[in-house]
This record gives sequence, C-alpha cells and structure tokens, in this order.
Amino acid sequence: VQLQASGGGLVQAGGSLRLSCAASGSIFSINDMAWYRSAPGKQRELVARLTSTFRPNYADSVKGRFTISRDNAKHTVALQMNSLKFEDTAVYYCNADISSPGSEWRYTNYWGNGTQVTVSS
Repeated sequence: VQLQASGGGLVQAGGSLRLSCAASGSIFSINDMAWYRSAPGKQRELVARLTSTFRPNYADSVKGRFTISRDNAKHTVALQMNSLKFEDTAVYYCNADISSPGSEWRYTNYWGNGTQVTVSS
C-alpha cells in the first residue's frame, strides 16, 4: 500500500492551494484519512482528519480556511487550503488507516510522501 501526495507549491499570502493524496495497492477498506504538516523547528501536527463517515476534525489554526474531503471509491483525500498565511508554510503529509484483503479488520497506519507548501508574505 502506498500514499502519493501532490499539489504543493509556492503561493502568496491570501492565496489558495489544493493538495491531493491517492492510496494504491492492496486495499480493502480505509478508515480515517488525514493531513499533517511539519514546519522547521516544530513538531509534526495534525491539520485535518476525516473519518470514513465524513466527520471532519480541524486544527484550530486552520478552521474556516481549510477543507478536507475524500472519495471513498477512488481512495483519495484532498485538502483545499484558502486564505493561506505565512505560518502555513510546511511540508504536508497525508496519512490513512488502511486494511488489506485477508486482514479486513486489521488497520495499518500509512504515511504518504511529503509535499512542500510555501506561503510568501
């Protein structure tokens, strides 16, 4: 199983970016899907999480600006980021709890590759 993230880049403050992440491989079911970020000198933090029943949870710092979504049929999760701020600059990682055929109720946590988001002030 692999998670492949894309969509990062350089944007001016106040702008928008959309991150996408696709899971591939031997997948039976995906539980929670999430986005985390790591900024220089800071611990990795949860940005947003979305359950398989579409219940979202956001970090206080991004509420009202970021929206997480998923497509269960396509095994994808996206993060729409609006009104970006300089402090949103970080490497963003997707994360998911995934089970595979043969062990349908055993979920393994997977991390995707990071994608750099840089917001210029």
